[in-house]
Amino acid sequence: MTTCHDGQLMILLVDDAPTNIQVLNETLKDDYRLFFATSGSEALRMVNQAPPDLIILDIIMPDMDGYEVCRALKANAQAQNIPIIFITSMRQQEDEVVGLELGAVDYITKPFNPAVVRLRVRNQIELKRQRDLLARLSNLDGLTGIPNRRALDASIDREWRRCQRSRKPVSLLMADIDHFKSYNDTYGHLAGDDCLKSVSSSLLQTLERPGDLLARYGGEEFMALLPETDAIGAQLVASKMLQAVNDLAMPHAGALADEHVTASIGVATMQPGRTTSSANLLEAADQALYQAKQQGRNRVCVWSPPADQHA
Repeated sequence: MTTCHDGQLMILLVDDAPTNIQVLNETLKDDYRLFFATSGSEALRMVNQAPPDLIILDIIMPDMDGYEVCRALKANAQAQNIPIIFITSMRQQEDEVVGLELGAVDYITKPFNPAVVRLRVRNQIELKRQRDLLARLSNLDGLTGIPNRRALDASIDREWRRCQRSRKPVSLLMADIDHFKSYNDTYGHLAGDDCLKSVSSSLLQTLERPGDLLARYGGEEFMALLPETDAIGAQLVASKMLQAVNDLAMPHAGALADEHVTASIGVATMQPGRTTSSANLLEAADQALYQAKQQGRNRVCVWSPPADQHA
């Protein structure tokens, strides 16, 4: 959930009548950080700049009515999960039905009862808190605590589109623990779990930018997504990851060449274009990882695009 520097949750009040905003402000100001918009278009701009935790939205407004604003918010991937409470002087049941069908979570009529407003806002904030927690848990790997494949897939698609707009490269690193089946056979699956947690922690520490993402892709495979990173930068990160795993110095009697746990890493970098997709980036990283395995493991291999490939 969105929080301000003082820890308060954010609520956006949207109403073209200053008197209504003043009443709502007096009702909620002690518990939440409040922001105000007096038109639908202004509200949409504010949501894009800083998504709030909840929106209290008037229906009757001059430029865009509340229904139009609600439709626009529900069509926006960044805002569609923000709960909306409609406020209106309308009392007809069919108007409530329209609002709820559009995706509003509740309905408050004017004149306001402050106690009712506080309770309904509190209930919706708590429900959103629970939904956000479930969403975070569903995107985390249960063993290592880092993002899982589901979270990675969503991030790759999002960053691919973003870098396509900004014309910046995207890099993807695929790391695989060498001879991990042999490690499990030698030390047992509980030790194997500890190995996965140690390796994921060491890989995570090599990422220095907030926008970089490390995820467990499955089994003993990990992926690092590096937006706006060229091939040289990606190879540097991969080398740090390789060294970090070696520095763990975890004994591995089942390894064929080394006597400790190592990893192989494939690196792929692409400039998103009209003829490429995020699936191409995944395939390229997988090919580079395969080369690293074929060349003896415990190394980094960088994918090279075919000479005739154009972005």
